[in-house]
Order: sequence, then structure tokens, then C-alpha cells
Amino acid sequence: MEKILVVDFGSQYTQLLARRIREIGVYSEVVQYDETSDLKDVGGIILSGGPDSVYSEFSPKIPEYVFEKDIPVLGVCYGMQSIAKIFGGKVKREKVSEYGKTKVRVTKESVLFDGVTDSFVSWMSHGDSVIEIPENCEILAETTNGIIASFRFKDKPIYTIQFHPEVRHTEFGNIILENFVSRICGLSNTWSLKDFINTKIEEIRETVGDRKAIIGLSGGVDSSVAAVLMHRAIGKNLKAVFVDHGLLRLNEENDVRRIFREILGLDLTVIDARETFLTKLKGVEEPEKKRKIIGEEFIRAFEKEASKESGYQYLVQGTIYSDVIESAFSGKKTSVIKSHHNVGGLPEKMNFKILEPLRELFKDEVRSVGELIGIPKHILYRHPFPGPGLAIRVIGDITEEKLNILKQVDNIFIETLHETGWYEKVWQAFSVLTPVKSVGVVGDERSYDYVVALRSVDSVEGMTADWSRIPYEVLEKASGRIVNEVEGVGRVVYDITSKPPATIEWE
Repeated sequence: MEKILVVDFGSQYTQLLARRIREIGVYSEVVQYDETSDLKDVGGIILSGGPDSVYSEFSPKIPEYVFEKDIPVLGVCYGMQSIAKIFGGKVKREKVSEYGKTKVRVTKESVLFDGVTDSFVSWMSHGDSVIEIPENCEILAETTNGIIASFRFKDKPIYTIQFHPEVRHTEFGNIILENFVSRICGLSNTWSLKDFINTKIEEIRETVGDRKAIIGLSGGVDSSVAAVLMHRAIGKNLKAVFVDHGLLRLNEENDVRRIFREILGLDLTVIDARETFLTKLKGVEEPEKKRKIIGEEFIRAFEKEASKESGYQYLVQGTIYSDVIESAFSGKKTSVIKSHHNVGGLPEKMNFKILEPLRELFKDEVRSVGELIGIPKHILYRHPFPGPGLAIRVIGDITEEKLNILKQVDNIFIETLHETGWYEKVWQAFSVLTPVKSVGVVGDERSYDYVVALRSVDSVEGMTADWSRIPYEVLEKASGRIVNEVEGVGRVVYDITSKPPATIEWE
């Protein structure tokens, strides 16, 4: 099976490149810039963006194998600048840097821009610019700032673009990538998620063998899909454990039991660890520390449960690729955004080997896999819920009182979205309890209560997101219920920040 190799130079968008290629129907694989590759079955290579300058002393270098054979290459952002430098072009930090939405003009016809309008909006993120292209090359596009946005070699199948086609803010991004994959590389779109499922099941069986694995269930989409996929692979050798840490949504612990026992038919062991988690988190305000504590306690709970029987060697987690990227485990140069309890929040010493069957997939791919393996849609299309739960939605220190307030607020918000038909229209919605209190008036008396924030975003894979344009009357209905029904809340605000620059969760 031929594939596209994506060489990672540390961009936060690297895996999105692989994701977009898979959408086209061609298998893609990410490798680090300092890893070797034998180029077996590689039909094309994409060089990702990255945070470095090509002239930095320790900047990543393009692997020698990239140009060893006549394999088509597409350089994106840092990849474009690296290609220019290697072949004798010039890269310089100009006075004008380009970040965010930037207009691009196609100046010369080419296969790469076939089907693209003469002018389109792209997503840029660069300080350095190519100011002189190598010999025997030609410029294909420029920005409205006069900066080179694309060039190609006349005698080699090497193309470059300064912008990010993988980000959905770039118009015609998928067309540009499809032109490269299908027309320049000549690959056919025959790969699908069914192939992923079959390959992954065989891989799990080969890895686990006759040994046993344990999985922690949260009731969320990722752990649900991981559990059913693992059950398909190893059957009774999988033990499903639900750790009730007290950080779930209102009545969530009851829903989890019902979903996995009655609907999915999995044997479920329930551990009541609410007191332990809240004790460990008492007085902790820093979000990274919260995540580390939660990760540690999850592992200890699983180890204790697994010790009751022999043979449990693997801990299965529903880690998906957006978790990996934000925890900076996708590449050695990728910038750390925040750790996730099931990635960067794990303790250094533990008695399990980690197994992450969904690690290469984005949220929408996970849902598609879930449908293919028979999980009901009402489970798959619940809004994403973070592994650390409400611990990262209570800003600052955590108390049982604050958790109870937030559970009620969040329940009202979600109920309102369901009642008005907006729950299915948005990608993720939730509430945040801030540490801020504000003055209000209740009856004829002064009040001084918490400020809560409502957050709703629209996205596909979770790597980029825009705030949801929920109608004012819907927000008004939620806000009215919250301040009237939840004691301790005096003000409701709505978060209208996109990702980037913000993350979806507040912590």
C-alpha cells in the first residue's frame, strides 16, 4: 500500500497534514525529521512547518533520504524555507511577518493550483520569508504583501507553499493537497478507516498475545471506542474499570454504568475513589499539577485493581492525536501547550505497559471508527469531555462545593442546548467556574457570588475551533436559569475566543 510520508519539523499542525491526506483516501504516516526511513511504499513526501528559523544553529534539517529518489516532495512553511536554503535560495526575516488569514494570488498556472481561484485566503504562520528562489525554479503564488507564497522546480517534482493547506481556514486547502497526492504523486484513493480497524485489531492481538489488559472508562467517546475495539481484539482478556473520581458531570457515574453494562455489554468494575482524588487535589491551583495528580491517581487505582488478579500487563487508554500534540509528544521540537493525564500526566514509574489504539486518530475519525464497530450514535456524538474532568473547569483550587456548583451550571447549559436543538449543532459546549466573584442584587439585598463562563465551539478534529454563534435568546435562557437556580452564582459570561489563540478548555 503506497503512502504519503509527512516529515515533522515540530509544527502544531503536522498531524493535520496526515489527517487531510487520509481524508483524500490515501494512507499517511508521520515521522520525525531525525528518524530514518527506508521509503518503502512511499509515493510522496510532505515536509511540515515548524517554529524554528532555517538559519538557527540547532534548526531541524531535511533528512538526506528525502531527495535520494525521484519522489515528489511538497514543502510547507518551514519545509518550503528549508528547501529554498538547501538548493541555493535565500531566506530572510522580513519587516512584514504573516500570521493568520492572508490573501494569496496565484501568479502562474500549475498542477498544484489546478481548480483554485486566482485569489484565495490562506492561513499563514511565519516570520522568515523566502526572498530569492533557487535556480531553475519558478514562482507560483505571492501574498498581497508581495511575499513569495509558492514556488516549484522546473526539472524535479518538488513543490513548496508558505501557507498551511491543512488548516481549514485556508480556502481550497484540500484541493491543493489532493492535487499533490493524486496528480503529482499519482496515488489512488483506496485507503479507508476499515483498513485501520482491521490492521489495528491484528496489531493489538500480536502485541498483547495471551496476556491481559485493563482499560479505564470515563463514559466519553474515546474510551468507549478504545474499549470496544480492544474487546474485539482480545475478548475476555480485557478488564474495563470505571474510576469514579467525583470530577464527572452531574449523575455521570450512573450513566457510565448503564452505558457500558446495558448498552455495550461490557463487564464493568466500578471503583469509588472520590475521597482520594479530592484529598490529593485539595489546595492545588496550578492546572499542570492537577493533571499530574489525576494521572498518578488513575494509575494507582488501576494497579490496585489489577493486582487482585494475575496477568495484567497492559493499560489501555483512549488517547487521541490532539491529546498527543497538546502534550508535546508528537515531535521532539513541538511546543508544549498542556499535558493530558493520559499522555504527559502519567507517573514515571508504573507496573503497566501503555497501549493506545486510537493514538493516531482525530476525534472525527474516532467517531467514524466507533460507528463502524457498532457503537450507538448517541454515545459517539456526545460532546468531548476531558480526561481530568471538572478539575480543569474549576479554575483554581477544587472543593466539593465548587464542583457541585459547576455540575449544576453545566447541566443547565447542556439541557438548554438540547431543548433548543443546539446541542447537535455545536462540537463541544461546557461551563467553567472562575475564581472571580462579582457584586449583584438579589431582591433588595447585595450579593457577592461566583462568575461562571459558558463555552461552546465549532470544530471537526479539535485542533482548530471557532466559538459557536448560539442565538442570544438561547444564551439568555441558560443564563436566567443558572442565576435563578444555582446558589452561589451571580453572573454568567460567554467565551467568544477561537482556537488559536486560545485552547478549547480553559486549563
